[in-house]
Amino acid sequence: MNCLIVDDNKMARTAMNQLASHVAHLHIAGECSSAMEAYNLLQEEKIDLLLLDIEMPGMSGLELTRNLGKKRPVIIFTTVNKDYAVEAFELNVADYLIKPVSPARFIQAIEKAREILDSNSGELQVSETEFVFIRDNGVLKRIRTEEILFMEAMGDYVKLYTAQKFHAIHTTLKALEEKLSPSRFMRVHRSYIVALDKIEIIEDGNIIIQKNAIPVADTYKAALNNKLNLL
Repeated sequence: MNCLIVDDNKMARTAMNQLASHVAHLHIAGECSSAMEAYNLLQEEKIDLLLLDIEMPGMSGLELTRNLGKKRPVIIFTTVNKDYAVEAFELNVADYLIKPVSPARFIQAIEKAREILDSNSGELQVSETEFVFIRDNGVLKRIRTEEILFMEAMGDYVKLYTAQKFHAIHTTLKALEEKLSPSRFMRVHRSYIVALDKIEIIEDGNIIIQKNAIPVADTYKAALNNKLNLL
């Protein structure tokens, strides 16, 4: 697994190098002191994994990740700042390490990266978001997208339903629609988004998901039929 260390702090790069030197099959292909330097190198060389700092002069690690798009290496953020965790995981990175990093925690992150590489043949599919963070009573909670049944717009809030309960989130359906995978979720009404794999029955213009009836607007019916591969 070819790895690139990106950090503006030389001591931090040295520390990552030392951790990586004890992990079998992890090869350090190079080091970069800026995100722009890393961006240029990635255009020329095949890198499987980025150990990427977030706060750097010029372009940040978050900005680099966005600029790399869907075809990018697996990314593990390495930072001293916990404040970027939600934003980082929304970018579907493999892990988020707080410096200084212990050897055990480093190995755990590398194994996550290895699993992603094995399952995606070396490409991280950014659109297939596995989880979302929501703010519930002032606390950030992570919800796996496979747990979501459907979402309902309620004024300035969206009610996100799982099998156990619903969460009221101060956001819009449009914002959620942009973050979730279109292969798994679809808007079927101006007030509803459903998880396609949770649909049980469609009858009388309604989708039934665990006894909940969700209306399907006429403007979405043709697109829904195409998504469901009707025979």
